[in-house]
Amino acid sequence: MDSSSSKQMAVKKFLDVLAYATTALSGVFMVVLVASFGWLVFGRYVLNDTPTWVEQMALLLVTNITFLAAAVGIHERSHLSVDILSLCVPKRASQCINIIIDMTLFAFGLTMAIYGMELVDFAWFRVISLLGISDGIRYFPVVASGVLMCLFSGYRIVTDIMALFIYESVSADSISSDVKGDQ
Repeated sequence: MDSSSSKQMAVKKFLDVLAYATTALSGVFMVVLVASFGWLVFGRYVLNDTPTWVEQMALLLVTNITFLAAAVGIHERSHLSVDILSLCVPKRASQCINIIIDMTLFAFGLTMAIYGMELVDFAWFRVISLLGISDGIRYFPVVASGVLMCLFSGYRIVTDIMALFIYESVSADSISSDVKGDQ
């Protein structure tokens, strides 16, 4: 195994661990969300005192779960997609289509990260009244998701381009060896 492929494997392993940690964090947020709604129901019907903070916290948690899971979906390529064009073209053209798709996802993630950070800055000094925390917290998942999308799609862009050029050099080498063998 050469140094390039071992580095590539280390980066892939890091991104896999990052995706796993993001999924685990989303799972924890889901458990907290369910528990808070359990507390809401208990408070409303048993204690006759409805906790008002649950709705605001639920909005924060749902936002976190959604954006973080969307980023992991980019890593795992589990998003809904239409693959009919990729299936109808040759392998090299399909690889080029995948590179274009990943570049689009990278640009989208970068846009999310940049404008999400602007939203964090804009809302930082407002307070979510029922929770007593900064309103800028609402937009951290947008920034985190954008950064993760850039990491995941950026890695795919690099590996797909490398595979495209390795395929070209392997094809050229095999053609030249075939030509030399025919002589």
